[in-house]
Amino acid sequence: MRYYQYLQNGTKHVGVEDDAGQVTDLTALNSQIGSTLDLFKVASIIDSDIDSVTNGILRANPGVASIAASDLLVSVADGSGDVTLLPPVDAPEVWAFGVTYMDSMRERQAESGSPDVYAKVYDAARPESFFKATLDRLQPPFADVGIRGDSGWDVPEPELAFVMYGGKIVGFTCGNDMSSRTIEGDNPLYLPQAKVYDKSASLGPALVSKESIGDPQKLAVTLVIERDGKEAFRGQANTGDMKRDCEYLVSWLVRHNSIPDGTSVMTGTGTIPPPEFTLAAGDVVHITIDKIGTLTNTVVVV
Repeated sequence: MRYYQYLQNGTKHVGVEDDAGQVTDLTALNSQIGSTLDLFKVASIIDSDIDSVTNGILRANPGVASIAASDLLVSVADGSGDVTLLPPVDAPEVWAFGVTYMDSMRERQAESGSPDVYAKVYDAARPESFFKATLDRLQPPFADVGIRGDSGWDVPEPELAFVMYGGKIVGFTCGNDMSSRTIEGDNPLYLPQAKVYDKSASLGPALVSKESIGDPQKLAVTLVIERDGKEAFRGQANTGDMKRDCEYLVSWLVRHNSIPDGTSVMTGTGTIPPPEFTLAAGDVVHITIDKIGTLTNTVVVV
């Protein structure tokens, strides 16, 4: 099942998409489900999972109205409806891991004046992790993402992101880890400035439960960048190429580190545009991950 969070007439709702592609408003059926975090909380209390909780609500309310997910997303994208899509979870913190793919390691080496540090972290037991964003800095689907005005080489990083509750992975979504290759390339110690700034992170469009995703290490990740209505770049990776799987990353993130419920974690990128490419204002970034959907954002200078 896919879960969406959205605003409708100023009120937040949770919608669930079934196998037929129809979205049902769970909040309208149960007012206690005002967010996906509420679903995780209920599932945790009864020692179940969110799909089982959702199915129970739907069984108790047969024949309710629904809308095609494709129609919902189109109306959000073109502004023709009264719905605004939100990040699929109210993540109090967003963390990220880097250098989890061989291609990413090689790209970092190519841009850096200190290439050895990337090879060392790729081969080390301890992965690279960093703090990426808070909820108020997180951009929803179809919203703007930023490139820094003091950077001349900028890229999106398409990433599988997982969501945590009770210290465990409970769901997955698409992540856009916007990055300045200029700044990180100047010196790896500038990483926070290259990664953390206004509009530098987005999640969405939907959250898929752990039970529905299957094996998270077998998902195709596609990045498409449009410029002036034409495709300017296309790249693809597969989470099966990650050197460290999601559970391994969790085991390091929670060491001596209290992680709030709802925290989202980006898992690194396996496809990056070539050195001659940099994002420009007005570019449209599409990140598609199997079973999750497509996260779309428009680039602005911040």
